[in-house]
Amino acid sequence: MSEPAARLPLEWIAASLKRERTRTGLSLSELAKRAGIAKSTLSQLEGASGNPNVETLWALAVALGVPFSALVEPPAPSVQVIRAGEGPAVASAQANYAATLLSASPPAARRDIYRLSAEPGAARVSEPHIPGTVEHLIVGSGRIKAGPAGEEAELGPGDYMTYRGDIAHSYEALEPGTTFILVMQHT
Repeated sequence: MSEPAARLPLEWIAASLKRERTRTGLSLSELAKRAGIAKSTLSQLEGASGNPNVETLWALAVALGVPFSALVEPPAPSVQVIRAGEGPAVASAQANYAATLLSASPPAARRDIYRLSAEPGAARVSEPHIPGTVEHLIVGSGRIKAGPAGEEAELGPGDYMTYRGDIAHSYEALEPGTTFILVMQHT
């Protein structure tokens, strides 16, 4: 498996960031401060330029109080098929890791579904998500070490794990070609 690549149109991110920032009434400066990023980075993202990574988008989502999917979700057609290797994907700056959003949470359901690919090397450390988040992980191929700090478990094909996503947690591929499904439930 080659290195995961981001395939996320910047226009989606720009429109989503502007929409959510306007909804919350935050200025560029205040949102950047809350997310721990440079104001210039946020300005570039809202201008549909720059190169957003998972960490930056997660920090913005948490600062805005919205699920990650609210920033990367494309307009939904009436019928949607996402083939393997397709879909809005974003790569990590920390590790050889990419997340592809498969299904964003409808307002009543409050869950998102992702297909992830990861390669051995560095762990992808995730900061806490919005309060009440629970993650459900199912391994498709390879092996992964995942879970909250100090409670990680090794999983293989077909294994399932659930844990709080509103505390620090990580994912680390132990074999090449590791893939898994991640369901994020927001309560």
